[in-house]
Amino acid sequence: MSDTRIANALFTLRLGVFIVMLMWTLDKFVNPQHSAAVFDNFYGLSNMGTGLFMVLGALQLVLVLAFIAGFKKRFTYGAVFLLHAVSTLSSWQQYLDGFNNLLFFAAWPMLAACYALYILRDMDTRWTLD
Repeated sequence: MSDTRIANALFTLRLGVFIVMLMWTLDKFVNPQHSAAVFDNFYGLSNMGTGLFMVLGALQLVLVLAFIAGFKKRFTYGAVFLLHAVSTLSSWQQYLDGFNNLLFFAAWPMLAACYALYILRDMDTRWTLD
């Protein structure tokens, strides 16, 4: 397979992961109560103020913009992979009742995409800054 085809394929993976991560980031700004409920339900972290979600959202926005730009790939791709891995694994109870929580299973192919991007980051050269 040519390097161009690999680079294009990796870019589409990066774009797809970016879209999901961007929506999760924007949710922290648009609906911080939802973010608070997620943190309480899945991470056991309650009583977190909306201001904290604005700060987390701002930090996450910097990360996902650097990620889509292909900037400092070892760090940004690794951080996105780690964040998504924690999110996926912290939802373990949802997988036990799979048919009532089918959408949670979409996290697994995205986790695989994050892993592939991290492992193949040196081959991800389409529209990157790094």
